[in-house]
Amino acid sequence: MNQLSGIRLTFYGYRSILCFLLLSFSMVTHARTADPLPSWNSGPVKTAIVKFVKETTQKGGRHFIAPAKRIAVFDNDGTLWSEQPLYVQLAFALDRVKALSPRHPEWKDTEPFKSVLDGDLKAVMAGGERALLELVMASHAGMTTEEFAQIVKDWLAEAKHPKHNRRYTELVYQPMLELLAYLRGKGFKMYILSGGGIEFMRPWTEKVYGIPPEQVIGSSIKTKFEFQGGKPVLMRLPEVDFIDDKDGKPVAINKFIGHRPIAAFGNSDGDLQMLQWTTAGDGPRFGLLVHHTDDKRETAYDRQSSIGRLDKALDEAGQKGWTVVDMKKDWKRIFPLKKP
Repeated sequence: MNQLSGIRLTFYGYRSILCFLLLSFSMVTHARTADPLPSWNSGPVKTAIVKFVKETTQKGGRHFIAPAKRIAVFDNDGTLWSEQPLYVQLAFALDRVKALSPRHPEWKDTEPFKSVLDGDLKAVMAGGERALLELVMASHAGMTTEEFAQIVKDWLAEAKHPKHNRRYTELVYQPMLELLAYLRGKGFKMYILSGGGIEFMRPWTEKVYGIPPEQVIGSSIKTKFEFQGGKPVLMRLPEVDFIDDKDGKPVAINKFIGHRPIAAFGNSDGDLQMLQWTTAGDGPRFGLLVHHTDDKRETAYDRQSSIGRLDKALDEAGQKGWTVVDMKKDWKRIFPLKKP
């Protein structure tokens, strides 16, 4: 074999290897991008989501929406992560009351604190919104915003769900994580719009959902600027500032976002007004409700539940043409296999 033939053979060999690598890379890339929602079963729900995203992001299309107006809002509890048998933030408040009880001996004889310390959750819930608000005020105030954020992070690092025995941040819904990633990749800007506390969510939403603190909207208590040891701080006060639930959600959208979203995702009657406001706008709109129907892999509940009740919104979904996720039917997997 002469030198020229050797060079040609080497060239063709390298070219074959290069072609093989490119083909392999193409096949892998195609496999990764072919289905943006792999944890969603094929059917009307998945089809509706993909159709809406394609129509609103295809340049030159009749329903194209500019990236600046591709705003989607998501409820958190029951929509992005588990909310049964009780809201995660309520579980946090109960644990905080127990941790703080040595400083408050009077709580042993004062409701609703007595029931918390006795482990009587039924009695706590029987106290209604007033009792729950009192627990939140006692457990969430009296500290700086930085101190509260650290307390939340420390609690989430250790606390586990009573049924699944996993950390709460591991009980986010895998199909919804995929949906967030899908929309993000298509130029959507996502906001969390939750009845839960804004400063309870902000310390972890970016790591878990990819949604930064400035795109988290929630209920809040008042804060006060002051100095401690010559350092400026924000102190959390035991006073309600804003409740981001029900008709408060459209108000929050107008106040904090300034644009009507084109898509809204919820799971309960607390999200009804958010979906009404979003889908009443001009142009293409999308409303989706997560219906908890899977009692085996998660918890089945709707019209009669005291937590995350889905009643009026479920009826209106049929009238307005909103998409309803049947969790048992439409989701291949509920929770991530690994930590998000």
